[in-house]
Amino acid sequence: MTGPRRKFSPEEKARLVLEILKEEKTVSQLAAEEGIHTNVLNRWKLEAVQNLSQLFVDDRKGITKMKQDYEQQIDELYGEVGRLTTQLSWLKKKSGL
Repeated sequence: MTGPRRKFSPEEKARLVLEILKEEKTVSQLAAEEGIHTNVLNRWKLEAVQNLSQLFVDDRKGITKMKQDYEQQIDELYGEVGRLTTQLSWLKKKSGL
């Protein structure tokens, strides 16, 4: 029976994938040293290689759009608060409170 599952931080995964890519040790050797199954290391390597191109993507446009959407939502919410405040004061005035 094995113990609880080990959790690896992104830094640990990156370090191990870099070790694999250096090719100084085989995946089997590294797996034995670290106590990790070779399939896990191969999966991390595949994921890293597939997502490598995204490191060089300029995501500032996405962040700018997200910021604009956020600011628009804030403006809409402030407008709604203003309308509700006006309606509440009008209702209080009409009801005599």
